[in-house]
Parts: sequence; C-alpha cells; structure tokens
Amino acid sequence: MIHINHENLLDLKYLASGVFDPLHGFMNYEEFKSVVYDMKLLNDNIWTLPITLEVNDDYNVGSIQDLYYNQTLIGKIHIEDKFQIQDKDLFEIFQTKDLNHPGIKKEKSKSSLKIAGKIQIKEELLKNTLYKGMLQDVFSKKNKEVKTIAGFQTRNAIHRAHEHLQKIALELCDALFINPLVGWKKQGDFTQEAVMSAYKVMFDEFYPQHRVFIQGLETNMRYAGPKEAIFHAIVRKNIGCTHFIIGRDHAGVGDYYGVYDAHKLAKELNSTNKLGIELLLLKEPYFCTKCDQIVSEKVCSHENTHKISISGTKIRQALVSGKIPDERFMRKEVAKALIDLGMDNIFIKE
Repeated sequence: MIHINHENLLDLKYLASGVFDPLHGFMNYEEFKSVVYDMKLLNDNIWTLPITLEVNDDYNVGSIQDLYYNQTLIGKIHIEDKFQIQDKDLFEIFQTKDLNHPGIKKEKSKSSLKIAGKIQIKEELLKNTLYKGMLQDVFSKKNKEVKTIAGFQTRNAIHRAHEHLQKIALELCDALFINPLVGWKKQGDFTQEAVMSAYKVMFDEFYPQHRVFIQGLETNMRYAGPKEAIFHAIVRKNIGCTHFIIGRDHAGVGDYYGVYDAHKLAKELNSTNKLGIELLLLKEPYFCTKCDQIVSEKVCSHENTHKISISGTKIRQALVSGKIPDERFMRKEVAKALIDLGMDNIFIKE
C-alpha cells in the first residue's frame, strides 16, 4: 500500500489520460537519467523533465501495490524499478546548485527514493480532466473551422503583456487555448482562484468565445526555466495545440535563467520540428509612451527612451493595497475582479 500526495495524484491522472504521452507510468532510473542529462526518453523522443513517484518505504521490484489518496483506493502501480536521486541530478534539472531555488527546495523536501512502473487508476478520477487530443473535441463543437490552435501557459492573473501575446496568437492561429497552471506554486504567486477569476473576465467580456477555450493545467510548477518551457510545449501538443507561445523568461524565477534562454533551447531542440508543435517565440511586451500602446522591441524603436515595463511587482503592490493598478499594466475590469476576491485570496501564503 502506497499513500500518495496531491501532486502525485495530478501526475497519475495525466499519465492515464495521455497528457504525458508517450509516458504511461513513472520513469525508471535509465529513463530518468536520459531525461535529466540528455533531455530525451529512451525511445529518443524529446522530454525535458522527469516524472517520478517518491516513496518513504522500500518496496520490492516486481510487486503490485495499491495506491491510496486521502485514505481512498485510487489505483495500482506495477513496480518495475526503484532508485535514489542525488543532488547532482537536481542541479542538472534546474541548472543551478543554489539550494534556495524553489524547485530544488521543493524536491529536497521529498523523499529521494523513487519507484517506477506502469499505473492503473479508477476511471472516475479522469472525469473533467484534460486528455490527449481534447482540443479537437472542444473546437469541433465551438467552431468547426478551427484547424490551428495556439497554447498559452501562465501561472499569473492576466495583465496587458499577456493579453498582447494572446492577441498575436489569435491573429496567427484559428483559436487560442489559455491553459493556466493550477497545481502547486510557490508562496507569493497568484492563487488558482485569482488566476481563473481574472481569465473569466477576459473570456466573458473581451475575447471571441468561439475562438478561445480556457481550462487549467493540473500539474505542479517546477520553476525549471527553459527545460520547463519545452515540457509545457510537449504537454500542450498532446492536448491538441498546433502552436505554443514561449515568451520572456518562460517558467523562470528570480534571475536563475536568462530572459530568452527558453527561446535558445527551443530553437536548438525544435530545429527540425522534432517536438511536433510550432513554437511562437515572442519578445517581451512593454508600454511605449511614444507609440502610446503595448509593443515589443521587434516593432518599436523607442525601447531605450520611452519604455515602461509592465511590472508584476507594481501590479501586486497595487492589488495588495486594494487599488486598481496602472491601466497600462492591467485592465481595470480584471483588477476589480481580483480585489473583489479579498486580499486573503489573491496570493498564495506559506
């Protein structure tokens, strides 16, 4: 008998629903090493982050163990391997040796003992979850003309820079899939309730509903920068996206990664479309006081003289004070929806 936590449950669901295709179980040691050090599965498919199951007790390889969540039987795992991960593995995953990195800190809080194997889970657990090819089913009902779908990853409430990127995607593609991450995030990030409330405003009041679909991605945030950007792209391809947006410092945190390191890795890994999805590598949007609109360095010559960065810090400071942020940064309708939630419900506490 193995008792799993909520993050394990989310991984189990996506292993079973095809969102983590071609994975159908937790990685064994050889697969783990290949992913961590070579960014590919043993079958040579690109894959950049390990999917593992930690355990506190030792289990025999070859045994079949029941999986329990909140004292309820949810499935089984056929144990094919067990192994320990080391600090050097974490340093390679996150490309830093800083133990204060939130991804490393999170992994260090878990058991280093992992088990691998195929899983079986109860069908009812997959109700309302994302599944492989889902977007084709969604848009066949919403808009039969949709052929190309751009995916957008976020862990934040929408601001003007995000809106700018999403509108570029809507110009380039037939539809937009906004897929906010709603699993574990670090202290200080927006809550799931805040993110989804902000996007509800955009969906209800501003976006063409027959061309936009919003549903949360139930997986934990790793804060692994470029490697996580590629992981996010692969997952969205499995769900049904044909295109995926990678912006400034995608999945980054602090100053651990260069602002366009994810672009560099994306170009390297997808040079011959190995990922099977077209990547939209978009530059950071900002407000130009000369152009009097949201732009990027690719379309504006005033970056050094008239640029006002869309500051997440200033947005947070205003919201914490119960004030509407600068409307060049965030729509007042979105800000009001967040403020109406109450200060205790906007940001994640420890």
